[in-house]
Amino acid sequence: MRGKLIAIEGIDGAGLTTQAVLLRNHLMQKYKVVLTKEPTDGLIGGIIKSCLRREWKTDNQTLQTLFAADRSHHIATEIEPAMKEGKIVISDRYILSAIAYGMFGLPMSFLTQINSTFRKPDVTILLDTQPAVCLERIKKSRHHLELFEDEQKMAAIRKNFLAVKNYFPETYLIDGNSHFEGIHKEIRKIVMKSL
Repeated sequence: MRGKLIAIEGIDGAGLTTQAVLLRNHLMQKYKVVLTKEPTDGLIGGIIKSCLRREWKTDNQTLQTLFAADRSHHIATEIEPAMKEGKIVISDRYILSAIAYGMFGLPMSFLTQINSTFRKPDVTILLDTQPAVCLERIKKSRHHLELFEDEQKMAAIRKNFLAVKNYFPETYLIDGNSHFEGIHKEIRKIVMKSL
C-alpha cells in the first residue's frame, strides 16, 4: 500500500491530539502508522513553542516562516521516509493550521506561497469546535494559556479555518463539540473509506 498523510486540524483545545491518538491506536490494528505533530520537537519547533508560551516575542511573519521551516524539515526527515515505507502518517496539525493561524495578521497569499511546495495531505479532518468549549478543555489539561488562546483570537482563527476549509480536496468538517468517542467514530469512518 502507498503511504498516506492524514492531517488533523482545528483551533487549540479542539481535541486534535486526543483524536490523533485514538485514530493511530485504531489503525495500528491493520496498518503501520506514524503519529507526528507540528510544531515538532526539533530545534526549530522548540523555538516556535517558546514563542507560543510567550517566552520571547517576534512578529507574525517571522513566526510563520519558522513554522514553514519546521514543516520542511518535518516532511524531509519524518513524513516522506515513513510514506516511502508505505506507512500511514497522522499529523496533529499541518498546513491548514499554518494558514488559519497565520491569517491572523498576514495575507493568505504569503501563507499559501511559503507552503506551496509541501506535500498535500491525502485526508484532512477539521474539528470545528466552539472557542468556549476549547478554553474549558485547555484549562482542565494545563495551567497556562498560549499566544493564541483567548476567546476573541480563537473565534477569529475558527472563522479562518472555516474560510479555508476547501483549500485541500478531501477535507472533512466534523463537529468537535460533542463527546470524543462519537467524534472518533466519525473520523474512523472517513479514514477507513479513504484507505
